[in-house]
Amino acid sequence: MHLTSSLQTSNRIPLLQVAKTSFATIMAWIVAQLVLPAELPIFAAIAALLVVQPSINQSLGKAIERSLGVIGGVIVASAIGFFFGSSSWIVLATIVLCILLAWALRLTPGSSNQMPISAMLVLSIGANTPAYALDRIIETVIGAVIALVVNVLIVPPVLLGPSRESVGLLAHEVADTLDRVAAALLTPQTPAELQELMIKARLLRPMQAAADKAIDQAEESLTLNPREARHRATLDTDKELRDRLRTLVTRAIGMTRALRDHYDDSLHLEPSVQAFSLELGRAAHDLRLIASDADRRPGEKTPSFAEAPALTAPLTIATPHPQHWILIGSLMEDLRRVREEIVGD
Repeated sequence: MHLTSSLQTSNRIPLLQVAKTSFATIMAWIVAQLVLPAELPIFAAIAALLVVQPSINQSLGKAIERSLGVIGGVIVASAIGFFFGSSSWIVLATIVLCILLAWALRLTPGSSNQMPISAMLVLSIGANTPAYALDRIIETVIGAVIALVVNVLIVPPVLLGPSRESVGLLAHEVADTLDRVAAALLTPQTPAELQELMIKARLLRPMQAAADKAIDQAEESLTLNPREARHRATLDTDKELRDRLRTLVTRAIGMTRALRDHYDDSLHLEPSVQAFSLELGRAAHDLRLIASDADRRPGEKTPSFAEAPALTAPLTIATPHPQHWILIGSLMEDLRRVREEIVGD
């Protein structure tokens, strides 16, 4: 079962990308065969398969990698074949030389793998055909260009859905964390319940990392994308919310840790705790409103059930019991920073 799981992914690539890859491969094969009818266009098909990527920027990078690897391998193989022939040990030595040369030049993995493969094919298959090396370069360029054009013209990919979803989930989880802290301040908590609060709060970090990754992927999907102008505002909204959430994540975890570390059973009797808990609930409420606003597309009307922001002016806290002043002071500072982020100060 472990071997099976390592061979499969949890999510399939989009069916549209599968169709685009298949179409690009077919077109590259047909065009290359029309231009170079002497050989099967294997290089063109391989280039098309590799160049169709989830984003235009990645496709351009793969096209350059593939072409440079082929050109480098062909040049090395042609030079070695001219001076030393194409015996089996020469082919093997050329492969090793290409690997070392790619390492010395710090080429990307795509170019580093393609260089020895191209050199091996030129020496083993095209040694007796003078035009073989040049034809393979032309064939590779044909496949890469066709794949790049297909990826640009046929529904160029825009990965905004995952970024919007991950940022929205993070915002709602931060709000839930604030609500949990507010509830814990009002009723006595056991050590197990406090530890559970801390565990749930720490889950914000991996959610924040997932949101950052999704934003980066969305940003890359818009690079060189002809549909960028239509979707840039949406991505900017997601990035702005993500940036605001960074501080809120830190503060939510800090409040939870302070509550766990300095809690005692008489905390809920503190006069200012009731009002403080209410303000935390209001902060969570307003954070959900911000997340809902970010979820709406430009021009979309506000849902009828949306309420007005609930945050009030900062609290004035009476001097707490000496046993609680460290916790109350820490929570107040965190709440101040939370309020600043939510209202945009």
